[in-house]
Amino acid sequence: MKFIISRAELATLIGKIQGIVPAKPSMPILNNVLIEAQNDELVITATDLVVSMRVYAPCKILEEGGITLPAKKFFQLVRELTAPQVELHAISPEVAYLNAGASHFKIQGVHKNEYPSIADLSTEEGFSISASLLKEMLSRTAFAIARDESRHIFTGMLLHREGKQLTFIGTDGKRLAKLYTNIEQAISEPKSYVLPLKAVEEIIKTLEAKEDPCKVTLTHDKIAIETDSMILISQLLVGEYPDINSIIPKKREHSLSLHKEELSALLRQVGLLMVDSKSAAKFSFGEGTLHISAANAEIGEGKVSMPVNYSGEKLDIALNPLYFLDVLRHTKDETVQLDVVDSYTPGLITDSSTASYVLMPMRLED
Repeated sequence: MKFIISRAELATLIGKIQGIVPAKPSMPILNNVLIEAQNDELVITATDLVVSMRVYAPCKILEEGGITLPAKKFFQLVRELTAPQVELHAISPEVAYLNAGASHFKIQGVHKNEYPSIADLSTEEGFSISASLLKEMLSRTAFAIARDESRHIFTGMLLHREGKQLTFIGTDGKRLAKLYTNIEQAISEPKSYVLPLKAVEEIIKTLEAKEDPCKVTLTHDKIAIETDSMILISQLLVGEYPDINSIIPKKREHSLSLHKEELSALLRQVGLLMVDSKSAAKFSFGEGTLHISAANAEIGEGKVSMPVNYSGEKLDIALNPLYFLDVLRHTKDETVQLDVVDSYTPGLITDSSTASYVLMPMRLED
């Protein structure tokens, strides 16, 4: 194998794929990436056996072939190079020479046949969606996915297909994000899939905010996202995702319009008193006013307020202000709608899009 490619192009490929390489691989070969030169393209593949990615770029091929190289050191080396062009020459199945201007390196690799094979879903039927829309749907939902393993199924995003509608749901049991959109291809039977968090984050990072179409293929145990320059394949999580429809409030006792930037500033202030995800602030709704107060024995206490279009009896509800702030970061309008019922019913936040965000109430301290 021997090819020449611009250093900038090679660095771009590395940037897309570096997150796939596992920090603690289950087998030594996963420390490497597979580098192949074929059909006038450079192809780099990485996998952790759950999530796999293959990225492509045109290059000048002098000799086709492939080799696996240690990912971390190879990536670091490419970033440090200053020459505009990089030549990589595998003189044997296990040894490659890298030449870039006055820089010359010999790199010990592993035979490409040792690298795990990547599933081929190209013959499976999929659907098309614009890259920008898919990126938006995932980005505005992923923040609510659980980061700990206490409830394994919540460490994934639910993707539900019904007719022409695609619904994206993320929750950690304390907050919930739900968005939906429509696609051209309909299905006759509703189907649900749970995407692991790592796959979701890598798709968000890799997809460009362009209207170019990407192909999404779903099987009973895998998902594939394919564009002109990459393909990501991931196993799906196994398990039954709970029915979250009962969590989303249907009754809307009080519907308030809140200015996002003003509320965000207040939440950031009160959030300084929060020490963990179990901390809560008291949201007190009175005639025309919202008061937010919090106290911490080690830090202190604080109270902020803003005018709101609330009328009725005083209502107190305890919410995590940092979770509320996360929701606001993912809404699209200058104002959002907050629906509250009582101290024990989840709060519902919406904007002019299809998004629904739910914050679970916490226990109010006496």
